[in-house]
Amino acid sequence: MQRQGRSRLAQEIRIEFTRFSAFYSPLIATFASGFLQQEGLAPKHSVSAPGKSAIASLADGSVHVGQSAPSQAFGALEQGKRPPAVHFAQINERDGFFLAGRHRDAAFNWSKLKGKKVIVDHGGQPMAMFQYACFKKGVDVKDLNLIDAGSTEKMIAAFRGGEGDYVHLQGPGPQQLEHDGVSHIVAALADASGACAFSSLAATREWLASDMAKAFMRAYRKARAWLLATPAAEVAKAEAPFFRDIDLAVLTSTIATYQKLGNWTPHVEITKPAFEVTLDVFQHAGLITKRHAYADVVVPPPM
Repeated sequence: MQRQGRSRLAQEIRIEFTRFSAFYSPLIATFASGFLQQEGLAPKHSVSAPGKSAIASLADGSVHVGQSAPSQAFGALEQGKRPPAVHFAQINERDGFFLAGRHRDAAFNWSKLKGKKVIVDHGGQPMAMFQYACFKKGVDVKDLNLIDAGSTEKMIAAFRGGEGDYVHLQGPGPQQLEHDGVSHIVAALADASGACAFSSLAATREWLASDMAKAFMRAYRKARAWLLATPAAEVAKAEAPFFRDIDLAVLTSTIATYQKLGNWTPHVEITKPAFEVTLDVFQHAGLITKRHAYADVVVPPPM
């Protein structure tokens, strides 16, 4: 009888990831470890089609929560339009990409990239963050030979095929390459660029006023606290069914690295100082013409 009661009360919550990787473990943990289910929600997750953002699915009402980034709002704001969704909680407060090279290099510094072929993720925010990290490290990206190999999968295939001296990837991509003896991680972009409003949870203002949003946020807070307090091996075991192409040891290593880097802070709010750094990044890249207002992009989490 108790099981039937839970089933009858369960309400489907649809979540879309613009990208799906271990970097987004705070959101993955909400359903991988049962926190949404404990709130009476039945999670259904999907991944955006290539070239599409989860924001589009929020706008058409097909999903409730989207994995996104505050910078997704800049396109609409640059056109003088109101963004269709707002960003209400952070997933990562630091960049989650790494640089991997062909050889182990304990003495790596960013100046070694000059004149080298670097396969770089050419997505809007990843590229802007890469340029900003180079700037912070005193390197002019014009001195690098940047290669656009396409999607993450194509970037990895190109590097495995011998193209490029370095590759710029989000975990667990570079960790898997290292595990396979193809490359060695030489730098984390988080260490170069510091704290910023990198990735986020987004939704419509209307949904955020709902009881479902409050239940989701309770689950998310619990999942985030669990993620920070739990050994990486245990987290990886819970998430492994969603990463069948990644070795468990690699997934464990990736999660441990993000825990140590401080990507997943205890607070869930998108802070104004972090948002200001994101504006710095996009201004440096020439992707925005003015500094957009925090209140036009970010709202407090539902309580």
